Amino acid sequence: MDEPTPRELPAGFQEVLDEFAEHLTWQENRSEHTVRAYRGDVDDLMRHLLANGVERLDQVGLADLRGWLAGEQSAGLSAATLQRRSGACRVFFRWARSRGFVVDDPAAALKSPKVPRRLPRTLTRDDAETLMKAVMDAAQLDDTPAAVRNVAILEVLYSSGLRVSELCGLDLSDIDLDRGVLRVLGKGDKERTVPVGVPALRALDAWLARRPEWIGPASRQAVFLGHRGGRLDPRVARRVVHEAMRAIPDAPDIGPHGLRHAMATHLLEGGADLRSVQEMLGHASPATTQIYTHVSGERLRQAFQLAHPRA
Repeated sequence: MDEPTPRELPAGFQEVLDEFAEHLTWQENRSEHTVRAYRGDVDDLMRHLLANGVERLDQVGLADLRGWLAGEQSAGLSAATLQRRSGACRVFFRWARSRGFVVDDPAAALKSPKVPRRLPRTLTRDDAETLMKAVMDAAQLDDTPAAVRNVAILEVLYSSGLRVSELCGLDLSDIDLDRGVLRVLGKGDKERTVPVGVPALRALDAWLARRPEWIGPASRQAVFLGHRGGRLDPRVARRVVHEAMRAIPDAPDIGPHGLRHAMATHLLEGGADLRSVQEMLGHASPATTQIYTHVSGERLRQAFQLAHPRA
């Protein structure tokens, strides 16, 4: 049986959605991206409920929520999207119960679908060396601010494991060249200090010497600039990485997040402890960082099978 055509949300639901979004932003300090995604998920749930005759939050039961997710799965949504939607649903109803919109939380027993764990594609150490040598050679042939900046972008991303948004958000006051560290404002406005290697510090120093050539009214304290003088756009940083990757035959076409993967994997392979890597990456939970131990473990297993006489 076809589902009834969804109609516009009643004003009361819109007000609840607005209040929920404000709660996520100001009380839970969620990112703009998360707030937008969660609001969209709950909005979709609301429309499903209305289309199926549920017009009040206190009428919602666990079966309604499971039915919604089952319909989403049938529509072809990925396991990762379904996991986020069920998470948004639980966060929403937990908040709704605290605000008195519902007496019992219908989402308390709602389970998330399992997302298959995928090993992130990453670079080998040799690939990373080839990449950095290629961009430095290109900068020597093309002595422009853009070429010097691009070397610094790649060196800093690989050395520090910064997210691309964190890289683009760096201010001059965040750099301590003497101590070899960067002050980073990460997810949830959490600040951390990240060490960077000597090659990255040299590349940063070289870029800062050329940065005045691009300074404009919109530059302010931004470390990395676009050619018009404004703060570097994350899309430009991603393009820089993808273009640089073309210099490495048969390497995966990765972006800034791929360099973050490579940094974490190479640190763990080199003997760094998981807790230190977690702090460098700015992960709230060690479980998030453990994916990189699976990368290293997979390589170790392959090496064992190839080399051990009784593998």
